[in-house]
Amino acid sequence: MVPLLVVLLLALLLFGAGFALKALWWLAVIVLVVWLLGFVLRSADAGGRKGRWYRW
Repeated sequence: MVPLLVVLLLALLLFGAGFALKALWWLAVIVLVVWLLGFVLRSADAGGRKGRWYRW
């Protein structure tokens, strides 16, 4: 009975980790797209130079 519980717990843990990693990959892709759009679409300042679109 105990080995069955250990296997089920391990399967649940691996499933949760796989889901979390997939969600983190999608989040990383979204952040990369937003960053690239901000880099491409940044506005020019009064001197005609391209300004930074981020605050830091």
